[in-house]
Amino acid sequence: MTKPPAIDAHGARPTHQGEVVLGEDWTQPQAAIAEELRDHRKRRGLISLNRSPLARKIIVFNLLALMVLVAGVLYLNPFRDSLVQQRAAALVAQSELIADAFSLQFESTGAPPGPAAVAATLERISLRTGTQVFYFDAEGQIVASRQGTLPRPDLPGARPDGGSTLITDLLNAAWEGVSGLLNPGREGAGIQNAESLAEALFPAAWAGQMQVETANTPEGSIYFTVATPVQVAGDVQAVIALSSAAGEIDRLVRNEREQVLQMFVLALLVSIGLSLVLASTIANPLSDLAAAAELGRDRNARKLSPERVRIPDLTARPDEIGRLSVAMRGMVAALYDRIEANEQFAADVAHEIKNPLASLRSAVGTLRVARRDDQREKLLSVIEHDVRRLDRLVSDISNASRLDSELVKEQEERFDLLQTLRNLNEYLGQEAAAKGIDFISDLPQEPIFIQGLEARLAQVFVNLITNAISFCEDGDAVRVWVRHRENRVLVVVEDTGPGIPEQALTKVFKRFYSERPVKQFGNHSGLGLAISKQIVEAHGGVIWAENIRPTDADPTSEPLGARFVVGLPV
Repeated sequence: MTKPPAIDAHGARPTHQGEVVLGEDWTQPQAAIAEELRDHRKRRGLISLNRSPLARKIIVFNLLALMVLVAGVLYLNPFRDSLVQQRAAALVAQSELIADAFSLQFESTGAPPGPAAVAATLERISLRTGTQVFYFDAEGQIVASRQGTLPRPDLPGARPDGGSTLITDLLNAAWEGVSGLLNPGREGAGIQNAESLAEALFPAAWAGQMQVETANTPEGSIYFTVATPVQVAGDVQAVIALSSAAGEIDRLVRNEREQVLQMFVLALLVSIGLSLVLASTIANPLSDLAAAAELGRDRNARKLSPERVRIPDLTARPDEIGRLSVAMRGMVAALYDRIEANEQFAADVAHEIKNPLASLRSAVGTLRVARRDDQREKLLSVIEHDVRRLDRLVSDISNASRLDSELVKEQEERFDLLQTLRNLNEYLGQEAAAKGIDFISDLPQEPIFIQGLEARLAQVFVNLITNAISFCEDGDAVRVWVRHRENRVLVVVEDTGPGIPEQALTKVFKRFYSERPVKQFGNHSGLGLAISKQIVEAHGGVIWAENIRPTDADPTSEPLGARFVVGLPV
């Protein structure tokens, strides 16, 4: 299986579509998946609301917040309340001024003015259009009245002519329609005109108390009526009733609401646009990631096409989506690495088992035609050796295949590494002494605690020490020593055996590789160092092999022995 050299650290190759092919098998076509992903993006456009629940949620939530804010402003209606208070205060002040004017007239003439004088005085008063003033005598009869003719003043920003209030009128019509359906008898309740309301306020005003009353026109517009007594020397001589223009406040409120609603419509459009952009930057990349994963899953499920999963390359994004892309690419790469490793492992197992099986087949076939007893004994010894070799090989293969899952399941604990090594040295030292091999242990006195799986790390050191013993002969030596270096601890196993061939230094940790003397053939499966490397790396450590030579020795000279170094984090 060949791959191009431009592969990154995750086993990924960038493509011109801005995507990454992870663990790709280059012998198989990729055009089908690429075409499906391109079709997916074309169908999607900027953002597909009908296919993206996430995009819909983003837009709806943003609009809900804006609508709640505007609805709260319109419901609380602080502008209208302020206008009502201001207009009522202004009307009270104006009625007091008119009453003071008549009081001065009473004091100057010493008698109540006649209808003509009252009318003349009222004509000199400046009143807004729609405002009415009534003069009541002592019997409660209206002596004279007048309506204002001055233009109505408008607040800053309000249209003098009322302007276009299309949005407000539509909403008011809708509200009135709903209110009419819910409460048909509400319309016209409690409505009075300005004159009758002024007459109703006369008795209380004649008693010397200013009266302020609010009422509605048949159209629902609000207006105020103020009744103020005209007093001379503490005695009430007449009553002035002043009524505001109907609909004045509503007109200003309607203009103000129209501006608020226009800004709301503008903000609504901006919010929708920004929500679409935000949704496209979030939902579209997630949709691409999901589409890539679903295409790979569906194809694998249908067994129609064995192409690899293509994950979009979003690693340039400095956000969670970029992190998700990195994580998915890493997971897919790790998955395919594991698949390829399992395939390679199965091929290696088949190859390794075939050797003893071929030897067994040959020995059994030869045994059938052997005539002499010594030949049969020799063939039976070969068969027994191959059976033991198969048994050892199957056991080691079983242990190696379960190692990954067992490393994940087992719980790490904090333990004293030196105490573990002392126990192993005491046991394995006896085995070395039985072969006439010197066993040297050089361990610090202070304990060194590490976090890990004690039994698995003990398996590593047992394998290294037994390997060293197996390569030594009578008179050789094995040395185990430990050094603590800042945040790491180094465990070194040395022997004075024949050393490791230079071409084998990079191969000794591969599965089923074994560099043994001829007399030890078949006694080892070649999985021990591979398993040791896997355990050490699972603990975040490193392991390597090297030959022992004097510092100033020729690199091509014969080694003095072999050295295996294990580095573990503390």
